[in-house]
Formats: sequence, structure tokens, C-alpha cells
Amino acid sequence: MDQKVRQFEVCTQDGSVDRHGNPAIRANTGKWLTAILILVNQGLATLAFFGVGVNLVLFLTRVMGQDNAEAANNVSKWTGTVYIFSLLGAFLSDSYWGRYKTCAIFQASFVAGLVMLSLSTGALLLEPSGCGVEESPCKPHSTFKTVIFYLSVYLIALGYGGYQPNIATFGADQFDAEDSAEGHSKIAFFSYFYLALNLGSLFSNTVLGYFEDQGNWPLGFWASAGSAFAGLVLFLTGTPKYRHFTPRESPWSRFCQVLVAATRKAKIGVNYEDLNLYDSETQRTGDKKILHTKGFRFLDRAAIVTPDDEAEKVESGSKYDPWRLCSVTQVEEVKCVLRLIPIWLCTILYSVVFTQMASLFVVQGAAMKTNIKSFRIPASSMSSFDILSVAFFIFAYRRFLDPLFARLNKTEPNKGLSELQRMGIGLVIAIMAMISAGIVEIYRLKHKEPESTSDSSSLSIFWQVPQYMLIGASEVFMYVGQLEFFNSQAPTGLKSFASALCMASISLGNYVSSLLVSIVMKFSTTDEVPGWIPENLNKGHLERFYFLLAGLTAADFVVYLICAKWYKYIKSEASFSESTTEEEEV
Repeated sequence: MDQKVRQFEVCTQDGSVDRHGNPAIRANTGKWLTAILILVNQGLATLAFFGVGVNLVLFLTRVMGQDNAEAANNVSKWTGTVYIFSLLGAFLSDSYWGRYKTCAIFQASFVAGLVMLSLSTGALLLEPSGCGVEESPCKPHSTFKTVIFYLSVYLIALGYGGYQPNIATFGADQFDAEDSAEGHSKIAFFSYFYLALNLGSLFSNTVLGYFEDQGNWPLGFWASAGSAFAGLVLFLTGTPKYRHFTPRESPWSRFCQVLVAATRKAKIGVNYEDLNLYDSETQRTGDKKILHTKGFRFLDRAAIVTPDDEAEKVESGSKYDPWRLCSVTQVEEVKCVLRLIPIWLCTILYSVVFTQMASLFVVQGAAMKTNIKSFRIPASSMSSFDILSVAFFIFAYRRFLDPLFARLNKTEPNKGLSELQRMGIGLVIAIMAMISAGIVEIYRLKHKEPESTSDSSSLSIFWQVPQYMLIGASEVFMYVGQLEFFNSQAPTGLKSFASALCMASISLGNYVSSLLVSIVMKFSTTDEVPGWIPENLNKGHLERFYFLLAGLTAADFVVYLICAKWYKYIKSEASFSESTTEEEEV
């Protein structure tokens, strides 16, 4: 007995294990030693990623010879692909590899893509020598060189996308939520994680962005590759000390089992007012039983025990066929996902607004006055104001706004804004950001240089600061609120999938942005008019595109209000305290 008590005291209580699969010893694994390695790893990886992404639109125009609309489209597609790969990373992590192995493999792919991009840029793409700046674009490239370039950037997308949704959760895994001291550290970890992400992107948006804007593309890309490699080495050094969680059953299998079981029982007679549903399954530590709800009643059929189910149980030896009978909890997991989908769809158009910061905002800034005496400000470095805005509004919301709203809340005292309310505020601020960008473009056109053949303007690039600051403020309400909402409402077995779903909304936003630019250019271009977003912005009407996005986002906000009012929050029982529960006799 004493040995069992001692083992309980020295091991973690949340079910985590060490690298050998044994219960993790609290004193020898996890906590801040490994969490700091993960924080530094995240900062270095973010620096490397944005060292490429922040100036990619300029690289495509100056080195690859694309026009503004084509470059903006390709950046949107590339960024969208990054977040699509997050779904792949989450699936492999939850179902097969676990978070550690998934992070290591995708980071290696990330480093390989950066090295390939650095080598190909210096050896193949910068021809003639000294090209790659605004005044001296490079000559057209062969198909082979173009293929090598796209292979490298999409290898980067695969590596960073597959790694990103797992590293934050893996960092949180290093703290035992069942222990009071480690539980507080686990909450603090997420704040430090977001800080590390912003510090990494701040350096790449300023220092690396400046060198790349001056035509030093190989230097910027090699710096990114070195940063990613250093991050991978640091990550691997913590291998003996990490805490792990055994991969769960594929969430897609559980999802499909409910749909198949309900469809098989589509013709049975059901009295929905007097249902006797199967409510027992083997569960692990920390799992929760979700209470039955009345929505999506067709799916309840999957949890109805029929004589055929009983016969199948006898034949198989005391186990029900999971493709014929599912527990109430499993059915409610599917309902949770279905209820999240309308809210998730409403966030996609916000991501269309967000992606302009890495594409058309940069193009617009490059067509403004970027000089302060002899010093030239890279257009991409203006996103630093977005990062500073995010940091400021996170602090302001947590310290001042949230307590204020909690005091003003009469219906639920001491409770601030809900996640859905914060997401709605984010949409409103995004509308303001697009209106601000459109107004700046109007004034930029008024200050264009009439005798110049370029798209230059005498209006200072610092007029873009408000639109970047507004985007940053909207992120704090929308993306942070969205992440918290999806993680709180997703079932226990779908937490990683929920994080990937948040990233997938950014992905689809990029694809929708690309499609929208193509449609606008198709209908606005004639023989006499070069379209809203031409190569020379002084001959176009970029402000109309910004106002179009503001109008679409306003319509999306109305739909969002309807979906948010319709949404019903998940209700569950207390966590299971035992590692497993035996199946009840029926």
C-alpha cells in the first residue's frame, strides 16, 4: 500500500507518460524546463516563417516577375495551404504519431524547405546579379527554376502548417492540470506562448524585412533557415524530459460511426419524447460525459439499442458494434461539431480581411512614400504596428476591459464578455479597418505623382498605421476569442481538431480572398480600364475593393448575430476520476 501511495505522489495525475510510455515522474519531467524550450522553439520558428511570408508578395513581383494581382493571389493561396496542412498535422497527432513526433517531423520538413529556398534563390533566381529590388526586377525564369521555387515554398507550408496546431498543446502538456501549482503554470504558459510568437514575427517583420526589401533575399532566407534549424535542435534537446499523451482514436472514425449508425436505423420507429439511449463507454482520465440535447434528433438514433444490437453483442462476446450503436456522449460530440460549423463559417470572411495585411496592404504601402530622408521603410515592416496593437489590446482587455464588462454585467455578475460577443466585436473592428484602408487609398491617389510612370505617391506610408492597428485590435477579439471558444466547446477527444479548425478558417479566408481578387479583376477590367488592382495602382481603384470587403463583412456580421443567438453551449458531467470505467450491463 505504501508503495502505491508513493507512486501516486511522484507521478503526474493527468495520465501523461514519459518517452518510454511509463507514467511521467513529476520531479523528472515537464514543467518550466521543457516549456521554456518549447517557447524559444516557437519564437524561432515564427521568426523563420514570417521571414519568408512577410515579403513574399514583393519577392513574387520583383524576382518572379508577377503583377500585383497575381502575386496577391499566390500569397493568399500559399498562406491558405499553410493552414490546410494544420488539419493534417492535427489528424496525425491525435490518431497516430502523438504531438512530439508530429512536431519533430514537420519541423524537419520546415527546415528542408527553407534551405531549398535559400539555395535556389542565390543560385538560380537572382539573375542578372543585383536584381530583386524595385528599380531592377529579375529576368523571366525557366519552368524548372519556377518549379523548384514553388516546391520549396510549399514544403515550408507543409512543415509550418503541420507543426503549428500541435506545439502549443504540447507545451501545455508539460504541466499537470490536476496539480494546483502546475495548473496555474499551465494557464500562464499560453500567455508566454503568444508573447513568443509575437516577438519572433516582430523581428522578421522589421530586421529581416528591411534586408529583403533592399534586395538581400538570400541573407534573409538563410537567416530564416538558421533560425528554424536552431529551433529544431532546441526542441530535440528536451526529448528525455518531455511529457506525452498517448494518441487517441481518430475523431473522424468516431464522427463517421455516429452517421453510419444513425443512417442504419433511419427506418425504425422512435418516440423522441421518451428515449432510452445507450449511455456507457470506456473513458479515460479527464474525459467527460456530455449531457443529451434535443437538437439534431436524427442522430439520436445512433444511441438507441435495438434487438439487432443485442444479438450482435452476444455474437461478438459482450461488445456492441461501434458502427451500429454509439453512446450518448459520442452522439453529442457530433452534435457539438455540427453546431460549431455555422459559427466557423462566419469567421472565414473575417480571415479574408485579415489576409490583406500580408498582400494588398504591402502592395499599397510600397506605392506610398517610404523614405525618411535617406532611410527607406520596407512596406512589409508596417505589420509591426499590427503586432504592437495585438500586444497592447491583449494587455488592455485582460487588465481593464474584461473587469469593466464584468462589473457592468447585471445578468451574470462577475462575468465579462463571452467568446461569441468578443468575436462579434472583432468583426465590427474589421469593418472599420477596411474603411480606414479605403480612405487611405483615396488620399494616396490624390497625392500620386502625375508625371511619373510608376505607381508612386507622395503620401507617407505612416498613413497605413490606423488600418494595421485596427486589424491587430480585431485579432485580439476575433482570433483569441475564437480559439478559446472552439477549445471550450469541442469535446475532449477533439481539442487538437478544434485548434486546427481555427487555422482552417484562416486558410479558407486566403482562398476566398484569392477568388475574390480574380472575380473583381475579371469584371472590372476592360480594354480601356486596367481593373481595380492593376500593376500600376495609380491607374486602378484599390479603395473600391476595400469598401467591397467592408460591405461583405457587414453582411457577414448580420449572419453571425443570427448564428450566435441560435447556438447552444455544451453541457457535460464532471470529469472521470478513474483511468477507465467498465461498460455497464444492459
